[in-house]
Amino acid sequence: MKKTYILMAAVLITTLSYAGGYRVALQGQKQLAMGHTGVAVINSAESVFFNPGGLSFLEKKITISAGVSPVFANISFQNSQFGWSTEADNPVATPFNIYAAYKINDWMSAGIGVYTPYGSGVEYPQNWEGSHLVNKIELASIYIQPTFSFKITDKLSIGGGPIFAIGNVNFNRNIDRSTTNVAGERANVTIDDSGVTAWGYSLGLAFRPTDKLTLGLTYKSEMKMKAKDGEAEFRNIPGTAPGNYENVTFNATLPLPAELAVGASYMINNKWLVAFDYNRVYWDAYESLDVYFSNGTASHNPRNYKNASVYRFGLQYIASERFTLRGGYYYDESPVQTGYFAPETPRNDSNNFTGGLTFNISERFAIDAAFLFIHFDEVDASYDHYQENGQNVPFGGTYKNNAFVPSLGVSYGF
Repeated sequence: MKKTYILMAAVLITTLSYAGGYRVALQGQKQLAMGHTGVAVINSAESVFFNPGGLSFLEKKITISAGVSPVFANISFQNSQFGWSTEADNPVATPFNIYAAYKINDWMSAGIGVYTPYGSGVEYPQNWEGSHLVNKIELASIYIQPTFSFKITDKLSIGGGPIFAIGNVNFNRNIDRSTTNVAGERANVTIDDSGVTAWGYSLGLAFRPTDKLTLGLTYKSEMKMKAKDGEAEFRNIPGTAPGNYENVTFNATLPLPAELAVGASYMINNKWLVAFDYNRVYWDAYESLDVYFSNGTASHNPRNYKNASVYRFGLQYIASERFTLRGGYYYDESPVQTGYFAPETPRNDSNNFTGGLTFNISERFAIDAAFLFIHFDEVDASYDHYQENGQNVPFGGTYKNNAFVPSLGVSYGF
């Protein structure tokens, strides 16, 4: 029985991989307004994230930008067969970004970025029908990326740098579908870990064959988040349950996938610019997540994610010296395959609509505003790999999700 409870905890921990799969495309207000295109759009220090190779094409000596993008998400779940209906009460997540770039000379620039590509929160009513999979999850991560960019010729530049990631996670669920203590309270467990770190790198190339056309290519490496000696706190465990639930820790390695992006932008005239990005995310790194406990047991959990693509379109219009207007759209494919759709990150294919503007207060200082509306396709799906007594117990229904993200930033340059 003790092993059964520990394996339940193992399944719980695997939800970290779903959280890692919840990629947040909110790494810059200017680029977010244009469908989050930016591989071939060089207009600010946001290039530290979108294309390190483009930094050396920036004209200003110093450029700085910063912003925040609060996420308001809605998730509703329904299973008409059993009469289940639930809406998640999601806390507001606050992804942020800070970038700075410095032009050292005509052929070399340096920059640094601090941003949060992974960060989400989902909270269902306690003891809801899917509480054996999740009650609550909070995930936060911060990436720190120093960058250098070099101009090879007047038309070609390269850049890159290491990425250091640090993250925290807190997750709660009931240990199964029915166990209670003598007071009738559902047995549950909370997994908590902080200071999880990983190293990776980013590379980029920018090519300007003409004054109007820019082409870009970037690659971000796979990263492995290593949770070590994380805490597992069990509550309301019945006194008849065998084993010791005190001071149990775990180790796990959570892969974050590599990503390749290519893009193009074209200046139609002095006012209009159009951009396109294609992202390929190599989610097949999630074949399995292996979890090792301090009591010597281990759990191997297949994930079977598939690689997925994102197609982005952006448009910019310089209305006046004061105002620049932007709009965009992107289609984001889900990496989750049939039978692996869990309520921790109920993420299906999505249509994403963006817009925004820059208001130039002075030659040096500007305010950037943007918004993003995410509409996930309604889906009838299930998670089929939760086990009780050695048997798979599927859980599924109809999910309807959307999210609204207003975004505000400031930029400074001279």
